[in-house]
Amino acid sequence: MLERIDHDGILELRLFRPPVNALVRELLHALREAIDDAPAAGARALVLSGSPGIFTAGLDLPHLMAQGIGEVEATWLAFGQVCRALAASPLLSVAAIGGHSPAGGAVISLYCDYRVMAQSPREPDPMAARGPFRIGLNEVAVGLFVPDAIQFALRRLVGPHRAERLMVAGAMPTAEEAQAIGMVDELAPMAEVTPRALAWLAAMLALPQSAQRETRRIARRDLLESIDDPARMDLPRFLAAWQLPETQAVLRQVLARLGKG
Repeated sequence: MLERIDHDGILELRLFRPPVNALVRELLHALREAIDDAPAAGARALVLSGSPGIFTAGLDLPHLMAQGIGEVEATWLAFGQVCRALAASPLLSVAAIGGHSPAGGAVISLYCDYRVMAQSPREPDPMAARGPFRIGLNEVAVGLFVPDAIQFALRRLVGPHRAERLMVAGAMPTAEEAQAIGMVDELAPMAEVTPRALAWLAAMLALPQSAQRETRRIARRDLLESIDDPARMDLPRFLAAWQLPETQAVLRQVLARLGKG
């Protein structure tokens, strides 16, 4: 479910769980361990990537609905650990977003240092059968609220007012709209997304590393403190909200649209 590719010391962690790289506990544990172990293994920086047309569709809702609230709790904790690992890592990280990136996929990208996203195809493309590539925290649209720690991560990028508007509406901006508001840093043709991520990291790694890492640690301290605060991740209320009749009804509608109801 997770491929490791070395690019001259830059470690690419490629999600590989077809068809949409949906996140389950085992994949999240593997991703967190890879991020944590990377410095000791000699990696100088990280790239997180997915498949052509999709970064990750976020948490595997059909799996969670089938398994029950215990699995929801364990998976949510594992998801938070991945975000924390990225926030705490001494290594620069880039999200190489090769296509759609809803919900959990968008969240993971927020905890990276830089985001390169695929341009929406200008011509009909089977990889973009659902239209332009989109990214966003669309949790409200599936009946879930966005915890404060994750809201904070988006506010750091796009500002409080715009973040509120996006999250309250469950909006999914196109790649081009996301770049315009600062949610992603750079757009590239799909085939160039990972090479552009590697190029950005190579330029950053050419700078004096001790000074860069300490400056980065100070700059990202608020991101780490936010996700380290249990109250701001609000697990008890998230689990209670998951079990609300309204939430369950919306989730069942989502599964029905996916043909998995």
